[in-house]
Amino acid sequence: MSSYRRVLLKLSGEILAGQAGFGLDLTEVQKIARNIADAARSGLEIALVVGGGNIFRGIQAVDKGFDRAQADNMGMLATVINALALQDALERLDVPTRVQTAIEMRELAEPFIRRRALSHLEKGRVVIFAAGTGSPYFSTDTAAALRAAEIGADCVLKGTKVDGIYDRDPVKYPEAKRFSRITYLEALQRQLKVMDAAAFSLCMENGIPIVVFDIHGEGNLKKLLVDGEDVGTLVTS
Repeated sequence: MSSYRRVLLKLSGEILAGQAGFGLDLTEVQKIARNIADAARSGLEIALVVGGGNIFRGIQAVDKGFDRAQADNMGMLATVINALALQDALERLDVPTRVQTAIEMRELAEPFIRRRALSHLEKGRVVIFAAGTGSPYFSTDTAAALRAAEIGADCVLKGTKVDGIYDRDPVKYPEAKRFSRITYLEALQRQLKVMDAAAFSLCMENGIPIVVFDIHGEGNLKKLLVDGEDVGTLVTS
């Protein structure tokens, strides 16, 4: 049995795009929702932060001449679309879900209020944090680390397309070595791209472990959180 009671799951927008790489693959959204629902039904408290890169990636717009703050604002709005899609998919599975946004849009979702988020989690609701931190220049990785610290999460789970952290790109290098466990310091020294620097520092300073795992694996979230199986790579002190 896993020792985690409350976790924050970070998903990139690209994960929701499936093979197309852009937009929403609703079959993929439903598959991920089933994974989350299976874990949530075990009594775990689950929060999510989702990116928006499948719809709009601010940093790419900057390369084409967009103002950085404006581009990041557009990217934060893209995360709200993804959050609403996940909410719908989860509630179709009878999992009560709340979306909270860092940018106020009351007709669509609740504003982020820490105490309200904690109350939802304690009542067994999945909480999806959207619109990043609400400020430009911060990634959704940073938003995930920040929200994890604010809600007292036992762990940040980073759901990716690969089954953990490797010493080099496993797609380019088949002989790449996968780590089952690694320290914060070793990850920094090896310059492994676990999360961006601000997010990684937040987790390290607050002693929040990070688990990088394959979100596509059938039942992986439940195996990790409920069964306590060694899924993915654990980053800790």
